[in-house]
Amino acid sequence: MDVTVNGTVHTVSADPDESAVGLLRDGLGLTGAKLVCGAGVCGACTVQVDGTPKVSCLLPCAALEGRSVTTVEGLAGTHPVQRAFAAHDALQCGYCTPGFVVEGAAFVDRWRAERGDVAPTRAEIADAMSGHLCRCGAYQGIYAAIGAACTGAHDAEGPPGARIEAMAKITGQAKYTTDVRLPGQLDGVIVRSAAAHAVVRSVKVSDGTTLVDLLGADRTVRYVGQPIAAVTGPTAAEARKAACQVHVEYDELPAVFDTARARQSDAPVIYPTKAARKAAPVSSEGPTMPAKWNDNLRGPTSMSWRGGAAAKRVERARAKDDPRLVSATFTTAVQVHTALEPHSCVAQWLPDGGLRLHVSTQAVTAVAEAAAKKWGLSVDQVHVAAEHVGGGFGAKTSMTIEIVAAVELARATGAPVRVVLDRSEELVATGNRPGTRTELSLLADEKGDLAALTVDVYGDGGVSVTSTVATLARLMYGTAPRRLRDYDVVTNQAPGAPFRGPGGPPMSWAMERAVDEMALRLGEDPIALRRRWDGNTKRHALYDWAAALPAWTQRPAPGSQTGRFRRGVGVAAANWLYFLDPGTKVELVVEGGVVVARTATQDMGTGIRSVIHDILRADLGLPADRIRVDVGRTGPAHGPMSGGSRTTPSVAPAARDAATRLRAALGVPIGSVAGRLGAADGVRVVGKRVRDRRGYVTPFALDNLAIGRGFSGAVHVTEVEVDTRLGKVRATRVWGGIAAGHIYSERLARSQCEGSIIQGVGFALYEQRHVDPATGIVLTDNLEDYRIPGIGDTPEIDVHFHQDGWGHVTGGGVGIGELATLGVAASVGNAVRAATGWSPLDLPIRPDRLLEGIRA
Repeated sequence: MDVTVNGTVHTVSADPDESAVGLLRDGLGLTGAKLVCGAGVCGACTVQVDGTPKVSCLLPCAALEGRSVTTVEGLAGTHPVQRAFAAHDALQCGYCTPGFVVEGAAFVDRWRAERGDVAPTRAEIADAMSGHLCRCGAYQGIYAAIGAACTGAHDAEGPPGARIEAMAKITGQAKYTTDVRLPGQLDGVIVRSAAAHAVVRSVKVSDGTTLVDLLGADRTVRYVGQPIAAVTGPTAAEARKAACQVHVEYDELPAVFDTARARQSDAPVIYPTKAARKAAPVSSEGPTMPAKWNDNLRGPTSMSWRGGAAAKRVERARAKDDPRLVSATFTTAVQVHTALEPHSCVAQWLPDGGLRLHVSTQAVTAVAEAAAKKWGLSVDQVHVAAEHVGGGFGAKTSMTIEIVAAVELARATGAPVRVVLDRSEELVATGNRPGTRTELSLLADEKGDLAALTVDVYGDGGVSVTSTVATLARLMYGTAPRRLRDYDVVTNQAPGAPFRGPGGPPMSWAMERAVDEMALRLGEDPIALRRRWDGNTKRHALYDWAAALPAWTQRPAPGSQTGRFRRGVGVAAANWLYFLDPGTKVELVVEGGVVVARTATQDMGTGIRSVIHDILRADLGLPADRIRVDVGRTGPAHGPMSGGSRTTPSVAPAARDAATRLRAALGVPIGSVAGRLGAADGVRVVGKRVRDRRGYVTPFALDNLAIGRGFSGAVHVTEVEVDTRLGKVRATRVWGGIAAGHIYSERLARSQCEGSIIQGVGFALYEQRHVDPATGIVLTDNLEDYRIPGIGDTPEIDVHFHQDGWGHVTGGGVGIGELATLGVAASVGNAVRAATGWSPLDLPIRPDRLLEGIRA
């Protein structure tokens, strides 16, 4: 058939019933349109057909015959919307950006033709973009960009935006792992378990099908969706067909899906042997603390401080019904990472015996090291590339199963193999924030000071262990006695993985809800109570800022409102550890009159490319086109993984040190390098991350991770509107105060905080994995049933940075990506409490729960 794409007529051969996104991506090489959900929910694959936006994942190829198709590549970077997206930093990882741009361009053109150069309202923009999702949460910039484009503000070329790769992302030129296609490349598909708990007796395939085994030595599967094997095909469709023809024979075992049932004495034991327990996956970062097992219960692990005294004080207060004792049980649901770029890998064995991996990862170096160890290679023989990464949020920090499958299939076939997970696999088996049940008691003394705290947390991480939630209660509100115990309750569900502030949001949900209840009982302003209990002087500045907000000083009194719609304002505080990779290096090489910066880190939307670029530009006095930043691949200059908020505080000081060394090598002062580059080709220097003035808490780095001295702080104030008839809660505005020291790029940092806040709102109000209680099958395995915030769910967001107090840190600043999300859900819950008088204990705050609560 003939189809016109971006003004060029193409004669193509395609299955008329196949989706158009496959034709565009694999047939024509136009990879700007991204396949994310396959169900028309996320909008990432949007193209214009005869000028009308369409989701190409639902559009059959036959519908394109004789039509004119415009993809993001066809807009060529000249549309006002594209310039506006760059100027307003309306993107982070960029995976969803082409879809937003194509839809936004059509909306802006239509709007201006009908109404002229006037700005649409926020509600009108939200309505126009309602078919699109951004898991990074770049919605604030998208609102600003589309509004400005409608006024004509970006009809002409303007100054560049904050992100140096913005143009590549808004034109569809940025290449992600899912876009890689090598000569002779095959596609692989993982065969997953249909049984929740079973021993696999055999795996049978059709003649000629290449299959590799992915099961462990005990041949046991422990959740529906666990990888068993992988097969290949010339195309993804043929590989899926081959996977459907694989026959797996199971000896099924009893399974348990509910944590309450798992703790009963007659429940099936999931890890019956010491060897099986030792091999259990972990759901948090860092070393695993040893703990006892009692069938399906692991723990406790404890970071208590005078735990016995805390327990006795709480029990005495409970016995006399002390009103200054707040006791409650709080729960949080399983939250899934849901990065829009799925886990993916293209593996190729090289003629010299080496291995090349294109991976969607947060840790190019860690993947290279793990691959070298697994396949008996030296680290120098493994080349890992992640040019652009479409989000991760903690789920892509290790060598995950699609990498193993791709490498083994490539070895078996002798050809490059690509394995890309589909959205169902993403939502079922790639990790999650474990659910929690937290039993918390908080006691104040006669003076209103914190007297004791007990916290018992039961983690619901499926087959994974190492819940670390109660432990975090050690880090805030002084040194009063506290008994803190973490348990894992193992069930036949998919394992958890580190997720943006692991353990932090569930801990803040319980702790900050309880602190608010204490303030009500003591008759004290909730901000004033926190300031009095909290010894962190950096956070004191945030309390002062929050207390002066008009939204806080003019908030309705709790319980004072009647009627259907009620407004509430709530507050929550949080702190977080300061992590870094002390071995980070940045290499600078002069090549053809351009300074090239290299470090083995990756940019998954946090903007580390731009941070390096801006530091070098300022310190070397060079124009933008004389600096090139090369990240996203392994190499001689060690860089950090993008996890634990360690990337910028590790890389930025090393980049500054490298600039200093280059100036010294060229013999010029700051800002005077340009005139010397022409004769400096080949000059190479390596900058290092200089040790902090007061050293670190940890005496040495473990897996390239050190804990620095000091805690960053956050205070969130959230305003909600509660519909007491329908039970719906809408976050209307959030103020986020962040105390993390020097901010290297305020626009990028603001974007990170805005995205963190939006994910916190999702945790509070929408996100919940649902599992069939009879079979263990995940029911929310698509983006219609697993609800993440859309642009219409986005509150107005104000971010305030307090930059003092980190003078001992090299570079003067620490990470923010996790800190900015920790207390958001609790601030939403406290706002709901203020609006309605009902005290929510369970997340998400669903309409059924709210209606039942306010009726009671």
